[in-house]
Amino acid sequence: MIELPLFDDSHRVLQGRLQGISSRFASIAARGEAGEEDDAGREAIRACVELDLCELPLAGSLRSVCLAREAIAAASGLADAVYAVQGLGSYPIALSRNSAMADRYLADVAAGRAIAAFALTEPEAGSDASAIATRAKREGDEYVLDGGKVFISNAPIANFFVVFARTAEGSKRAMSAFVVDRDCAGVSIVRQQMSAPHPIGALRFEACRVPAAQRLGEEGDGMRLALGTLDFFRTSVGAAACGMASRAIEETIARVKSRQQFGSAVASFQLTQAALADMATDLDAARLLVYRAAWLKDTGRERISEESAKAKLFATEAAQRIVDRAVQLHGGLGVERGSVVERLYREVRAPRIYEGTSEIQRLVIARHVLEARD
Repeated sequence: MIELPLFDDSHRVLQGRLQGISSRFASIAARGEAGEEDDAGREAIRACVELDLCELPLAGSLRSVCLAREAIAAASGLADAVYAVQGLGSYPIALSRNSAMADRYLADVAAGRAIAAFALTEPEAGSDASAIATRAKREGDEYVLDGGKVFISNAPIANFFVVFARTAEGSKRAMSAFVVDRDCAGVSIVRQQMSAPHPIGALRFEACRVPAAQRLGEEGDGMRLALGTLDFFRTSVGAAACGMASRAIEETIARVKSRQQFGSAVASFQLTQAALADMATDLDAARLLVYRAAWLKDTGRERISEESAKAKLFATEAAQRIVDRAVQLHGGLGVERGSVVERLYREVRAPRIYEGTSEIQRLVIARHVLEARD
């Protein structure tokens, strides 16, 4: 934890609870690598419930979510992804203030009895969320959903999905959000395999009938709910990247101290020390940006689009650099399947893409910089 006035006693208590969780999540990482993504994902939710972490996103404390994600991601990228999407898939329900849906789903999410998923991305609608093609047509007291989603984390193990669909043509007001149960007729799931394993899949909706009462907010509120959710969670992606980077540094320090080359420990070489200095500086800078953005949100800032974009951009890019250097300093062991840094090398790549690519974050930052000088 960065010892600055960014935290209060509740965060210090949480930090204490998160100490030593690596061993609890070690089996989750191992099961994921062994091809048991679904069971590993369910185990991750159980572990997070034991630590009272699943209720943090619903409580609205972004600093707490960031602390949790940093600790979890240092131990298991798979566990972090499942935990994050548990929050992403339930936060829109809380944000919509649909009390009936909140009563039906959120207590089960917090207790781990239900697993959530956030279904926004489509084959032709990634960075451009307004381009979604999934349709939701009103028929009496129901909506009929038709279309498809891809790269939906938790899809193979989720009990329900928050699905974003087009309810009219035209502006951003054309998008609405719906809670769709896994066992709803017309829903099908196809698993997708990624370079770093976690439960993820494509969804298909064919004449899927959803009660109108399961719409979140008013018709047309979908973009507001999607952006509000991403605005909250984007900062925490940077926190997860910090967790991966910190684990890479720990593994590297142990390796360079123990490995002998040319009669000396690798840690004694100046180029090794220079690399470690850059890695440590990158990590500190990333953490400062992450927890500044989280502090601003927690202390009343309505929107943190610029700050969260800076946090995610810098932290994820820095983590990529740190893990890459860790692999280099491990030598051949760094690319051997099964080593921690080899796993981190695969895990650290996705955060630069999901919840807004690095390129999109740069555009967001530039827009705010230019607007501030008009």
